[in-house]
Amino acid sequence: MNLSKFPRRGYLQGSTPIEAMPAFSKALGGKVNLYIKRDDLLPGCAGGNKTRKLDFCIADALEKGADTIITCGAVQSNHCRLTLSWAVKEGMDCHLILEERVKGSYKEEASGNNFLFQMMGVKSVAVAAGGSDMMGEMEKLAEKLKAEGKNPYIIPGGASNTIGATGYVACAQELQQQLFEMKLNIDHMVVPSGSAGTHAGMVVGMVGTNSGIPVSGINVSRTKDVQEALVHKLATETAAHVGVKEAIPAEAITCFDGYVGPGYSLPTESMVEAVKLLASTESILLDPVYSGKAMAGLVDLVRKGHFEEGSNVLFLHTGGSPALYAYLDTFR
Repeated sequence: MNLSKFPRRGYLQGSTPIEAMPAFSKALGGKVNLYIKRDDLLPGCAGGNKTRKLDFCIADALEKGADTIITCGAVQSNHCRLTLSWAVKEGMDCHLILEERVKGSYKEEASGNNFLFQMMGVKSVAVAAGGSDMMGEMEKLAEKLKAEGKNPYIIPGGASNTIGATGYVACAQELQQQLFEMKLNIDHMVVPSGSAGTHAGMVVGMVGTNSGIPVSGINVSRTKDVQEALVHKLATETAAHVGVKEAIPAEAITCFDGYVGPGYSLPTESMVEAVKLLASTESILLDPVYSGKAMAGLVDLVRKGHFEEGSNVLFLHTGGSPALYAYLDTFR
């Protein structure tokens, strides 16, 4: 597995920290030692995990001569924020198509990521109804821009294709070196599982490095069977892309779907508790859509005794805290 053969832009500035969370662990009974990988501190406007993926995706776009990026996401999409931020840094136009998964939830004047879209000078924002063919919508926009003389490049939602997922294969390598240097043995890793690129890439990286660390995903939208199939498919494709010869077994993909609540991006009591608890014990901000619900899952699994007493569990913080400011009524 030689990732240096793939073009990338060099957006990362060293490894993101792995921090112990002693106060948070104590608040949950102190039987499990909890750690957090701070990908919320990655470069890019307000940080977040998509920078790892975009490091590879935008390099591919530039190699193909693109001058314009098109991508999609939900109304408060962290992926759209970071894609726009790196397009701005590269001097490229960026067009966003937002899927209104909750009817009536898009407000042009909203805070959070919607506000940052305008601050960074997005070229256009279009809103599609929930359940729309988002790739089809982006392709239609691409044809329109081509007719205007532009050379657009489409990045799928979450940058969750084999190119983007390679960013998290690389993260697994980074993680292994950090743990070695810290003399820290991690027994289990927990990640948010949404568009699947982060989860799939991390699994491929763990298998490819023979780490022996199991990875569990906490779903933010889909049911367990649907999400596991989605992650396994992308993991298999990503493994072939990066040259991992070992097959990715289906049992390497584990998802928990009990923390989604009424639907994607809709608040839950357990999410609110998890966000408030981490902020008040470790001064770390989560987001209400991805990392908040994923942490709610981790909290519940710890309380239920899912992890062996004394084990070291690492949570991947994917970022997204700007979205908190669009959910003020939920937390006040």
